[in-house]
Amino acid sequence: MTTLLASGNDWTGLILRLTVGLIIFPHGAQKLLGWFGGDGFSGTMDYFTGTVHLPWLLGLLVILLEFFGSLLLVAGLGSRILGAAMIVLMLGIIFTSHLQYGFFMNWSGDKPDEGYEFHLLVIGLCTGLISNGSGRYSLDGWLF
Repeated sequence: MTTLLASGNDWTGLILRLTVGLIIFPHGAQKLLGWFGGDGFSGTMDYFTGTVHLPWLLGLLVILLEFFGSLLLVAGLGSRILGAAMIVLMLGIIFTSHLQYGFFMNWSGDKPDEGYEFHLLVIGLCTGLISNGSGRYSLDGWLF
């Protein structure tokens, strides 16, 4: 457990976890609270279960991971575990919702949805986070 949660006192982990946490948080807040133009919990769960056909429990886990997981990343608690969970989440999003739209984001608005380049960037950042740990100013560093 100590190896999993151990963290150095470097800037790399801090930068990685703040980047992922602060980018994913608004997506979680959209899904859970309806902030930033989101549908809120019930609207998101309706979409997940009705349109994407996710099991209810998996939809709940997605919402909780994006909202609370991003906050825990910012705090630096369990960053390696959360990084791995975010990788699984991003792979799931790619294969359920974005693979058919290709690599690129929909800058020109000519496709019905976005590609998966954003998700690959998050996967890369999370891979670095798993390798490095939480870094400076983290609860992991303070606790372990």
